[in-house]
Amino acid sequence: MDQVEAVFREERGRLLAALARRFGDLDLAEEVTSEAIETALLRWPVDGVPANPGGWLMTTARRRAVDRLRRDQVYAAKLAILQIEAERPAPQAAGDELPDERLQLFFTCAHPALAPEDRGALTLRCLAGLTTPEVARAFLVPTATMAKRIVRAKKKIREARIPFRVPDAAELPERLPGVLQVIYSVFTEGYAASAGPYLQRLDLAEDAVRLARILHRLLPAEREVTGLLALMLLIHARRDARSGPDGGIVLLEDQDRGHWDDELIAEGRDLVVRALTGGVAGPYAVQAAINAVHDEAADFAGTDWPQIVALYDVLLELDPSPVVALNRAAAVAMRDGAEAGLALLDTLADDPRLRDYHPYALARADLLERLGRLPEATEAYERALALAGSEPERAQARDRLARMRAY
Repeated sequence: MDQVEAVFREERGRLLAALARRFGDLDLAEEVTSEAIETALLRWPVDGVPANPGGWLMTTARRRAVDRLRRDQVYAAKLAILQIEAERPAPQAAGDELPDERLQLFFTCAHPALAPEDRGALTLRCLAGLTTPEVARAFLVPTATMAKRIVRAKKKIREARIPFRVPDAAELPERLPGVLQVIYSVFTEGYAASAGPYLQRLDLAEDAVRLARILHRLLPAEREVTGLLALMLLIHARRDARSGPDGGIVLLEDQDRGHWDDELIAEGRDLVVRALTGGVAGPYAVQAAINAVHDEAADFAGTDWPQIVALYDVLLELDPSPVVALNRAAAVAMRDGAEAGLALLDTLADDPRLRDYHPYALARADLLERLGRLPEATEAYERALALAGSEPERAQARDRLARMRAY
């Protein structure tokens, strides 16, 4: 069944995209795709996996769509055309011959007309193939809430007549960042869960990596797509070292680098070179370069902090956000000492976007502790504890507070 599951994972998004484009109805496309897969689950264990599984699924789904539409007079006018399509022979070989229209679906799911909270949910539902309860768990909301959210997004696509198409060359620079942001948002929730008992949501992170791989296959010349995939691989390579046996957080300086995934690091480094070559680099490529420097260091002490600070200088020009400034301050602290890093952090204190940001409170507490300013560090750790999202983050802040009180 591994082969069957692999086929389903690979083909589901392609089928859904192709059918949605043909019928202009995401709900119908989802229903007949699911029905085709269910039929395959019954038939293939008995008859064997067909030589062209993607074509078999497409033919079955198209016939189901025609059956469905035949019962619906609203779609009567389309029926004659679709009947012809349903009887058209499937491609004779597996793989690339099956129309790959997932790129259209990426841009549809991440369309700016959709609410921001709906874009990631719809991307996971349609392109990663998660069920609605799985998407709900990913976003830590009840299934009923997520179901309403997905229905709302589909309704918006239908009523606003959002086209299933790839933006033309003139629109692409404006629209592509939204697609990349959706994928990276899914990954960051997998990298550091915003709530719950675990630090990481590896299933979610791996889904995001898979989506980025698909997008990279579809847009190999887009350097920021390459940069995003590189960034995610270089971070994901450290996943096994980031948590201890008890689920607690293991800081970068304490991680056993023997547990890092060398294969992902090598792939990520190769992609970074490509993302940085050929003109001015984008924010994802620069972030990937920063993580490549971390991954290349033999140990924490051997990290090239001057290079990391220099890369953050570039990133801050491209993305002058307070989170980038916070990360740069932490890198400056490693290069020039805690006092220099704290001075930079304090310049960000009035930014409302960091007021309730747990990493800011934690970074400030850490530097205050390193400087021996323990009453202030205690207060900052209390703030970090109040803002922590997941249980491992709370445990980390509690441990630090206990350490403060033991001095």
